[in-house]
Amino acid sequence: MNMRRPTSSVLIGNVLVGSKHPIRIQSMTNTRTSDTKATIKQVKELYDAGSELVRLTVNDDDSAASIPKIKKTLEKDGYFLPLIGDFHFNGHLLLTKFPETAELLDKYRINPGNVGGKEKFDANFKKIIEIAIKNDKPVRIGGNWGSLNKATLDEIIEKKYKENYISYSNIIKKELINLVINSANLAKTIGLAEDKIILSCKTSNVLDLIDVYTKIASLCNYPLHLGLTEAGMGIQAAVSSASALSILLNSGVGDTIRVSLTPENSSERIEEVKICQQILSSLGIRNYSPKIIACPGCGRTTNDFFIKLSTSTKKFVDSKMPIWKTKYQGVEDMKIAVMGCIVNGPGESKQADVGISLPGDNEDPSIPVYIRGKKFKTLKGNDIELEFFNILQDFIDRTYEKI
Repeated sequence: MNMRRPTSSVLIGNVLVGSKHPIRIQSMTNTRTSDTKATIKQVKELYDAGSELVRLTVNDDDSAASIPKIKKTLEKDGYFLPLIGDFHFNGHLLLTKFPETAELLDKYRINPGNVGGKEKFDANFKKIIEIAIKNDKPVRIGGNWGSLNKATLDEIIEKKYKENYISYSNIIKKELINLVINSANLAKTIGLAEDKIILSCKTSNVLDLIDVYTKIASLCNYPLHLGLTEAGMGIQAAVSSASALSILLNSGVGDTIRVSLTPENSSERIEEVKICQQILSSLGIRNYSPKIIACPGCGRTTNDFFIKLSTSTKKFVDSKMPIWKTKYQGVEDMKIAVMGCIVNGPGESKQADVGISLPGDNEDPSIPVYIRGKKFKTLKGNDIELEFFNILQDFIDRTYEKI
């Protein structure tokens, strides 16, 4: 992985974002913010899953008026996390009308593409920035290529690009970058400090997103919020987001990330947090839980015990992690291997901190367990799972420093 591109550090509530700090995971509620009970519940779920910052829709009087209750209830319940207000179209009005909300939110997210038309943009934008300055709040200036001002864009296409045969996609990317950079410069001119600004330039296309962020990273030193907007549903969204974010993060670009998933049926909102964690973990940037290396199975493993043990090992780790992460320093960096036959089993098991190599078809039924490259014990009988879990817990007790 390349070194992170140097940026300023932005303090959002009690969390620092920037190149000197860990890449932060954030998410957004999909509850109606005025439904304070549902919103508080979902914020807690997202935070417990690993979201370090949570964004809330603030789009009308009811949602704006609900922020103080949400913030104060969360803190009363021991949840001291940054809350971000997501403003579009009427942020200047809501932040003015609800000063307590403006004071309690930890960051404002504004989209310069819909702050106002050409006649109203400067005044509306200035009002939001002045409120941020007054309350000492950071601002994410986040452009989306789906919400560029249409009238302005049509004018640009007509006047500047009509005879140049530049693709529509390239026009959008160029204007998106210009909009965000120019808005950041305007915010600084109004008086917002550089260490109060985070930028984002989101598209829904993987290659375009990589182009846009690579370019904007070369033009400024602001921390960048990465995310593929309108990524879609299920595995499509997960793979597209992982593809785009991994390339950028591995090149040193990106300081906070979000994966945007369209919910499927009763899918939990926390899935987007889990995907962010997997992206960072797979790149070796941040680990959140021991990594389980598991055999995919083949014709040598028609016995499905290795699948059952892999599944139960993951459940065991997931159930223990809330305790382990508060008790043992560094346990999230542990590697566990559950393998299904002699082809790769012993080798992978020896490379893990703790590994078990199960027998494939017609192989010796003895089951070796390895600890950091050396055979620790051979298991037999009907209590393999319990014995293996006891070995895991004993290894953690003996190996990791207690917090």
